[in-house]
Amino acid sequence: MAAPLLEIRDIDKRFPGVHVLRGVSLTLPASHVLGVVGENGAGKSTLMKILAGAYTADAGEILIDGAPLPSGPSAALDAGIAVIYQELSLVPEMTVVENMFLGNLPRRGPFIDRRTARQRARAALARVGLADLDPDRRVVTLGLNVRQLVEIAKALARNARILVMDEPTAALQRDNIETLFDVVRDLRSDGIGVIYISHHLEEIFALCDSAMVLRDGQAVRTQPIHDWDESALVHAMVARELRELYPWRPREPGPVVLEVSGLHRPPRVRGVSLQVRAGEILGIAGIAGAGRTELLKTIAGATPATSGRIAIDGKAVPVRSTRTGLRAGIVYAPEDRKTEGLLLEAPVENNLVLSALTSTSRFGVINRRARRAAAEDLVKRFSIKASSIKQETGTLSGGNQQKIILGRVTGTRPKVILLDEPTRGIDVGAKAEIYGHVLDLAEQGAAVVLVSSELPELLGMSDRILVMRQGRIAAELGREQADQETVMRWATSG
Repeated sequence: MAAPLLEIRDIDKRFPGVHVLRGVSLTLPASHVLGVVGENGAGKSTLMKILAGAYTADAGEILIDGAPLPSGPSAALDAGIAVIYQELSLVPEMTVVENMFLGNLPRRGPFIDRRTARQRARAALARVGLADLDPDRRVVTLGLNVRQLVEIAKALARNARILVMDEPTAALQRDNIETLFDVVRDLRSDGIGVIYISHHLEEIFALCDSAMVLRDGQAVRTQPIHDWDESALVHAMVARELRELYPWRPREPGPVVLEVSGLHRPPRVRGVSLQVRAGEILGIAGIAGAGRTELLKTIAGATPATSGRIAIDGKAVPVRSTRTGLRAGIVYAPEDRKTEGLLLEAPVENNLVLSALTSTSRFGVINRRARRAAAEDLVKRFSIKASSIKQETGTLSGGNQQKIILGRVTGTRPKVILLDEPTRGIDVGAKAEIYGHVLDLAEQGAAVVLVSSELPELLGMSDRILVMRQGRIAAELGREQADQETVMRWATSG
């Protein structure tokens, strides 16, 4: 019987004070897609970095076609292992072909063979559905979905046989995701083995042949995808039942806190009117481009409305900037936490108190003791896992970064909390914690507006759902009326 394409045996890895991997094993046959799932911190990234040669295991071995794999990145590349990380590694100012053969351009004697490079690039691009893409085009001019496919083509141009994809759809829209899935299926048909890491369980079921669960550095279970269901997969990841994921409880809403009338900011916000009561969670659904993010930014003052009215507690407020929005009691947690939501190189403390500097200062002078106390209180309240409030924010997991944003927006004691994709790119366990905090905020009397592309999340957490289409409100659905089919019908056809 032929040896499997890849076999990882009893891999162990420790960092100072942390036992990251504990005897992890997996098998990847050719023409197979293996889904790897687990909470942030479960050891997925560490395992893949060992496979790629970036880290050296403390114990265990890796076999390719039954032969031991030497350590180091060069040996991994020579063996046909390619890892596509969530943060794409392409150089924006270089051309597609230069990126594909970076450091390894074909040569004819002492000279670079650009003709051969272009031919090989076109062949690899064609395999991922980009036959019409000019290899001499600069990467900076490409859309994110095309860059993702170029990353795969880059791996194929280097004769990859084992492809590791880490959260490849994190920044893609639905149509781009389907294209990516088609490419992965074609690669599987060509004999390539794929390790597919994702927090989106629906992707695991749609694409993978089998799934392995990592929890606390150990491989809990691996089995064919048809032997899993979503509830069992979640339970294996976090030892928590799926029904416990959305901690919604009935509440008696208070008076109207936020009232929006005829809000207009073309082209994405067109005459929107809505109300949100104290203690209510209002979900906003819609397909990409419907105007959900733009609506939140307009209410918050990040992109001021051209016309319309915003009222807090029945009193009109001129929201012309995020500062005036904050003064009115409106806070906004943006969709992209890394570029809009956080100062990644700043310590946890600074990010937590960023919106509440006036409450921790006097006569323009920061009270460091008060700031430290406020930050430590928020770390405790939101169960933020950090070595200290001085730890650099960018070194934390996505779930902990998201909890910092929630902690910061609540630090101002707001009346209205606007949450845009608050669980994007975080694992199931961290999601459950975020949902609990969102419910707590509503029970404390805040009016919460929740935008999410994940319909189960909206259906599980919202008291009401507004469906947007082409910048307008297409439908309002009560919790009892809303289901995925109804929401999507209104979102796509109005």
